Amino acid sequence: MSQSAFTIFTTHEFFSDMPKISTNSESQTESWAFSFAKSLKAGDVVALKGGLGAGKTAICRGVCKGLGFEGTVNSPSYAIVHEYQNEPPIYHLDLYRIKNAKDLYDIGIEIFTFSKGITLIEWPQMAGDFPLNITHKIEIDIISDDEREMSVEKC
Repeated sequence: MSQSAFTIFTTHEFFSDMPKISTNSESQTESWAFSFAKSLKAGDVVALKGGLGAGKTAICRGVCKGLGFEGTVNSPSYAIVHEYQNEPPIYHLDLYRIKNAKDLYDIGIEIFTFSKGITLIEWPQMAGDFPLNITHKIEIDIISDDEREMSVEKC
């Protein structure tokens, strides 16, 4: 399999019947995310769920590139939010350190989840029942050191 190839197990559509996408390297994961980005539009909120090292930031990097952003994309673990100047703007959030709803209000979560940009949220489960206006869910499973399997759902 080539470095840029990825496998979709159930369909070539991104969202029917929660397809499983399998990648064998970080670059393949980014390549898939680059393609996935073409399905996004202003106002979309993408939730990325997976353990530490699963590839959430790699997906965000691929999505940003697919949307035309040419800068550096890093995890906003300590900053919590990175805003990437783009058209539409891209908001990259990492909620790992969020402890409660007050923390969400403190970062202005509603600005990002009800914006005219595209919002990428790592660790959305940390928001509990707080409404994040999620339009797409990506769940990442670590199969081996290099292999990932992703489930994608349009909400």
